[in-house]
Amino acid sequence: MKETWSFLDTFEPNFRPLVVIELAKGTKKETIEWFTKRIVDKKANGGAQLLIKPLVTENGDETIYLIGASHLRLLLGAETVGLVKECNDNSMRSFTYSSRKTFKDFADDNHNFLTMSECQYIIKHELENLRARDEKMIPGYPQAKLYPGKSIVRRLLTNGILVQIFPLHDREELKKLRHTWYGRVKIGYQPLDEIRSYFGETIALYFGFLEYFTFALIPMAVIGIPYYVFAWEDYDKYVMFATFNLLWSTVILEVWKRICAVMTYRWGTLLMKRQFEEPRPGFHGALGINPVTGREEPVYSSIKRQLRIYLVSVPFVCLCLYFSLYVMMIYFDLEQWALDYHEENKSTFSSLMLYVPSIIYAVVIEIMNRIYRYAAEFLTSWENHRLESSYQNHLILKVLVFNFLNCFASLFYIAFVLFDMKLLRQSLATLLITSQILNQFAESLLPYWLQKRHVKKMKKHTHSLKTETDLSLVEQVNLEKEMGTYFGTFDDYLELFLQFGYVSLFSCVYPLAAVFAVLNNVTEIYSDALKMCRVYKRPFAEPTANIGVWQLAFETMSVISVVTNCILIGMSPQVNALFPDSKMDLVLTVALVEHLLLAIKFVMAFVIPDKPREIQIKLAKLEFESLEALKQQKRGGS
Repeated sequence: MKETWSFLDTFEPNFRPLVVIELAKGTKKETIEWFTKRIVDKKANGGAQLLIKPLVTENGDETIYLIGASHLRLLLGAETVGLVKECNDNSMRSFTYSSRKTFKDFADDNHNFLTMSECQYIIKHELENLRARDEKMIPGYPQAKLYPGKSIVRRLLTNGILVQIFPLHDREELKKLRHTWYGRVKIGYQPLDEIRSYFGETIALYFGFLEYFTFALIPMAVIGIPYYVFAWEDYDKYVMFATFNLLWSTVILEVWKRICAVMTYRWGTLLMKRQFEEPRPGFHGALGINPVTGREEPVYSSIKRQLRIYLVSVPFVCLCLYFSLYVMMIYFDLEQWALDYHEENKSTFSSLMLYVPSIIYAVVIEIMNRIYRYAAEFLTSWENHRLESSYQNHLILKVLVFNFLNCFASLFYIAFVLFDMKLLRQSLATLLITSQILNQFAESLLPYWLQKRHVKKMKKHTHSLKTETDLSLVEQVNLEKEMGTYFGTFDDYLELFLQFGYVSLFSCVYPLAAVFAVLNNVTEIYSDALKMCRVYKRPFAEPTANIGVWQLAFETMSVISVVTNCILIGMSPQVNALFPDSKMDLVLTVALVEHLLLAIKFVMAFVIPDKPREIQIKLAKLEFESLEALKQQKRGGS
């Protein structure tokens, strides 16, 4: 007999807490009763049909709740969200409860068939899909308006009634993962499958890309060292190095697509159907009817949004870009002052002073990037985008444009206005190394130190509690709820994107850039792993099939690097000596070589398939089988 939602019960003899909900202090009793009832109610009554248990705090308040689910509820939830699992015939298929016996490692008593992160993702999905029915407001809070179809959790969050929702760590699994991931210094691959199992596909893909990019930089680093040592001023040899760099940047990005396809097929996300996107939590507007779903939801004029973008956001971004250029000119004034000081004194101290302006400028760049990031987030939120994907795309575009200009404008100015290759090398090296040190400190070392101090305080405080609940669970929840929130891989990819720019844009001037990038990324792997396991709350798993818009960003950077490197080579004295009489011939030759290299890049991108042949066959086979099943279904119906 086919199981349905009506067969489920909220009782589970062995309650396993998976997700924590924290309500605001002083939340009204009627609100708590209504919300918890909606969580445990049957699906037919508009509930989530989950399990909930209060966690008693020191003063007896019940503001923290543990959420779990029965094994059957999670299996049916896996079908709802479209999880893809491996079958007994080694193929990957969307999980369905009716065909559960055909999936590898499935057994009715095997509660590990779904990973803990998958279970937490299912619970998050069900909580977010708790929708208002006939309620007009949150009970006890008349100002928190509701309408049919509105997400209850999102309304509670935006009104400050619900403080946070986060998944619990699994202490034993985390301990094992820490040991295999960063517990000991070793040369080898990261346990990506274990990372995916614990943190989900989005984070596993970031660490997979970080590892791949680090290995891909090694050939550039190995070739760059002898070029740096033996051919510092020989631009003829740099032509070959720059050409290798340009082809390398194309090949690594195309090969990454293939590696990514293999990983995500194995994890099942390559086959997951894209779900209909709901309005983002911050989206607001007058109530209207969605023409696609027929549900009532906020409606906001696209014309108003475009006016906000083009009349406010674009001018603000342009103003920020102007300010960045103004700061850059101050930096060049400092450079000139340091150079004049060195010319007058000719001492060891004056030699060191030559690097001070670049170091100061690198620190200012990092500060400006972080301040601008907050402004960009505020502006993008104010633009009132309906979908999270649209919000993210506009935010990424704003941040990338500013960061690109802020980080690389001085290098372009030195190279193509001042024509000072010695200063370009010095500035590139200083900016790269300083930014790497600052990022390591700000993103990992400082948060880890602050978290360690907080843990010591919390442990002293928690051990004084006397409750009937398992003390280790009380301690764990109290520790984790105060940990920082990991806001996603945006900043991590941005750091790699800027690093890729430093390595590829001016490679023929500073070949050692790849060496410093490799050294940074090796430490980045360990520091980011430490950050994920010890500093931040466990993030919810997010299924994904690729690195998204960042793939396009890296490809765009590689195209720009073709242009910059060709112009740098064309400016070299050796190449200029080949065209003593006609500068126009030089310009035409450089343009021809640049177009030829771009053509080679695009041909290579076209020739190298995004998915390996084996994966293409498996995907085609699945599509064929689904079409055949649909035909059989139609015949049976007729």
